[in-house]
Amino acid sequence: MIRAAIVLATLLSASILTGQVPPTDSRIGYVPNTDTHFPTPTFTTVQAWEKRRSELRKQILFASGLVPMLPKTPLNAKISGRVRTRDCFIEKVLIETMPGYFVGGNLYSPLDGAGKHPAILNPHGHWNYGRLENQPLYSGPNLGANLARLGFVVFAWDMVGYNDTIQTPHSFGVAPKGLAAEQLWNFGPYGLQLWNAIRALDFVAGLDGVDPARIGMTGASGGATQTFSLAAVDDRIQFVAPVNMVSSIMQGGDVCENAAGLRVGTNNVEIAAMVAPKPMLLVSATGDWTRNTPSEEYPAIRRLYELYGKPENLETVHLDAPHNFNKANREFVYRFFAKHILRSPNAGLIVEKDAEVLKLQDMLALSGQPLPAGAKTYDQVFEQWKKRVPADSKEALRMALGVEWPGSVINDGAALSHPSAGDRVAYSWIEGQGTPVLLVGGGSKDAPKGRPTLVLDLFKTRDQSGKHFLSFNRTDDQCRVQDILTAMAWLSKKFPGQIVEVRAVGGSASVQVEFAAAVAVVPLKLVIDTSGFMGTDAEFLQNFNIPGIQLAGGLAAADALTKGMR
Repeated sequence: MIRAAIVLATLLSASILTGQVPPTDSRIGYVPNTDTHFPTPTFTTVQAWEKRRSELRKQILFASGLVPMLPKTPLNAKISGRVRTRDCFIEKVLIETMPGYFVGGNLYSPLDGAGKHPAILNPHGHWNYGRLENQPLYSGPNLGANLARLGFVVFAWDMVGYNDTIQTPHSFGVAPKGLAAEQLWNFGPYGLQLWNAIRALDFVAGLDGVDPARIGMTGASGGATQTFSLAAVDDRIQFVAPVNMVSSIMQGGDVCENAAGLRVGTNNVEIAAMVAPKPMLLVSATGDWTRNTPSEEYPAIRRLYELYGKPENLETVHLDAPHNFNKANREFVYRFFAKHILRSPNAGLIVEKDAEVLKLQDMLALSGQPLPAGAKTYDQVFEQWKKRVPADSKEALRMALGVEWPGSVINDGAALSHPSAGDRVAYSWIEGQGTPVLLVGGGSKDAPKGRPTLVLDLFKTRDQSGKHFLSFNRTDDQCRVQDILTAMAWLSKKFPGQIVEVRAVGGSASVQVEFAAAVAVVPLKLVIDTSGFMGTDAEFLQNFNIPGIQLAGGLAAADALTKGMR
């Protein structure tokens, strides 16, 4: 797949440089998925990267359903069951990340409680016992206790659907084909876990015994996905150690590591690089998808650190081992945090000591008791997620639609191209006089007589069988809206000073045109009929598959933005 990606990139570059419309539409010829081998990113200047990072942060947050951000309501932390072991204090924690939604975890604290301690956040991967897994390949209790013994406050909490965090299953909000209603609102495991991580950080940063300026994060596998995801969107994380996940050849196979639109035009290597120039340890293994890290991913990210003049802040360790967060790797993580956070001159000598591991019932926040009063059902949590109003409907709609207004459009007489996208938008042209017309959803017979008319051949469909297709690719309807915008842009430049008239034939085309017009940057006149479309979830799922469209304001936002165009 990497060869296909490189060949495609070469063809696109050639088309852009020569001003030619690509011979094939890249959206059909290249359909990446979680197992695609992506070329590693190239970073040219710090200024260009800072702009790119800002764009990526918006993309991650929107795909997560966190644009606009959920309100930070009181956490109402319930801390109980304090136990003193030979290594540290361990407590059970339940925090309310949204009203009526509870996340369980454990707090490991140093036996010396004096002063302000640095803190480590520890999300877990897909181990059977989650944060409480204790076996050779992964031991959450040993990780927490040994970090606490070194002087860190450690908070380990659940993935959704694990241990104490049971109000949603681990996998939810996806459909075998098309979208699920939850995806219209960007409500899914990835976004909910990112929100829980933000609130876990709020909880830890607010503890009396924690120095909020010295907070790090580490996790393995799915926990590493949470680690670099949070670090990418929340600047309070200062030190990062993602274990066995940053890869160009596999991007995360679980639904909790994917969300619609999350990796369109990007991948985990670029997302992890958003940490730069803060200290980061890349941990990898010969026996999983991080097997190329020393020769591929690490050098690419290091080049960015070199641009910042901080190459010493990026470290890597590569073990001959299967997918893991084993004792040897945990020791490298202890040393990394001790070196960069504690400034310990003896960091390289640190070894793990076997911790005193408590029984499961002594670690579970809900052991022997029900959820607190007021706990919401799945449906109630979903309804609560919906109750937000976009701060900027046009920008939110643009992000949901996944489109941009083309800076330039190439025309070869049969097709248009928005060069940076490598698309090929077929059309037919009818000569005429007067106001130009863009015709969508119909044929030449539907064109107004005597008027110059571009009859658009809308994007059809392509293979969507790849793993987590929506995480890496726009939906067909998103592609159609982009095609309409590309045609609008070309016509507006061909006929400067004139208002383009956009006509739609049929209800589906009318909806596509309205949403395209809502984010257009030129005046338009619309001849459409959306009277049969009320903007319900069911109607969007049936006629207009756009992830996050309802969270962006849905039909009401489009109606408001196109008022006066009809």
